[in-house]
Amino acid sequence: MNKQWAVKRITINLASTESEKLERYCAITGRPATDVIRELIRSLPITDVISA
Repeated sequence: MNKQWAVKRITINLASTESEKLERYCAITGRPATDVIRELIRSLPITDVISA
């Protein structure tokens, strides 16, 4: 594993349908699940929260 990515390891629980969908997507695209999940996280919109 590339050391630059070894910053934090997380575990996620997926429903069987979610897991199957991720596995199918990875098989179709030839990409590892880690890369797909990382890309999805990076695409999340971030909005500033103004505290009251």
